[in-house]
This record gives sequence, C-alpha cells and structure tokens, in this order.
Amino acid sequence: MSSMMLAAASGWLAVTMFAPPATGKVPRFQQLNMDQLSDAQKPLGEQIMKISSVGIGGPYNPLMRSPVLGQRLFDLFHYLRWETSVPIKLNELAILIIGRQWRSQVEWFAHAPLAAKAGLSADIIAELKEGKRPSKMAEDEAVVYDFVTELTTTQKVSDETYARAKKAFNDQQIVDLTAVAGNYVMVAMVLAMAEETVPPGKEPPFKGGEK
Repeated sequence: MSSMMLAAASGWLAVTMFAPPATGKVPRFQQLNMDQLSDAQKPLGEQIMKISSVGIGGPYNPLMRSPVLGQRLFDLFHYLRWETSVPIKLNELAILIIGRQWRSQVEWFAHAPLAAKAGLSADIIAELKEGKRPSKMAEDEAVVYDFVTELTTTQKVSDETYARAKKAFNDQQIVDLTAVAGNYVMVAMVLAMAEETVPPGKEPPFKGGEK
C-alpha cells in the first residue's frame, strides 16, 4: 500500500464509529463490520479495509449489500483514485465540485482534506464550499472547474471549453476527468439514497438551509 493510501486511511475514524442520521431515524442500511459479512462479502470487505479511507463506511456500507457490483465498483474506484492519469490535485478538485453540487456531506468531509493535502488552495476549497466559482484558479484548475461544471449542469461540453481542455490535458486525461466526475455523481447518489453521514461529533460540512 502506498504512503498516500496509508495517510488517507489513517485520517478516518474506524468504520464502526459511523453514526445513523442525526434525525434519529433507523439507518436505512445498518452499519456492517467485518464480523457480520457473509462469505460472499468478506473478500471485498478485506480489500476495502486495506485501502479505503472510510473502511466499510461511506458508500461501501450500502454497496456491500450487492457484493458483485461492489467489487466491480471498488476496482473502478481504485483506478480513479490511485491510477488515474489526472494529477491528484485536479482529480480531488473534480470530486469536490461534484460533492458541492450534491451537497454530499460524506464526499466533502472525506475529500476536502485530501484536496488540501494534494495542494488545492484553502481559498479555492472555501469558495467552492460556498457554491462559488473560485476566483483565483490556475488555468488547469479553471479548466477542470469549467469542464466538469458545464458537463454536469448542461449535459454537454462547448467547443470553447473542450478546446481549453485539449490545451491543458491529453486525451486520456480528458476521458479520466469525465469518468471521475461521473463516478462521484454515482457515489453521491448512493450516499444520498442510503442517508450515510459523517462520524459522530463531527460537523456536517453543509447546514440544512444551504443551497
């Protein structure tokens, strides 16, 4: 395991520390731990516990209910996080853009620290959190912001934005950037459906009245 993976893993509380929604509702998916996994789930659970920053938390808790799907998505997550051709700072920026669009408490809570560690400025992270287009981005950061935002909000990429992307990135990077954005929309959907939340004692990044 790389030092980056170890650092990410050490930054999270143990999976059993994840709490039910703050409303006090019964969790839609009871939190699983390794002792509760079936024979079909255990191989995936063991892989998750080795490299995931949330253990069997976040999206992994509901995905464990469909272990074949979970395994295939786990392999995709691995590529899009650790083997992607997109520089990690820009990859994390793309993830934060999706996390903010969806107001995904878990995505933002997990990835804002990773983005900061990867070199994304505190000002950019703060403005993103406020729902603003960051005012002081380098050109490659601005391209990521505009490309991902345009694609996810208008369902297309203009010729102008695509031309900027072609100057900043090669073909593989453009495809990988598109894939990481789409992947984290799916992750945000799973988290929203399952009502997964942040660890107890931690402030949710987004308050109830925010848009």
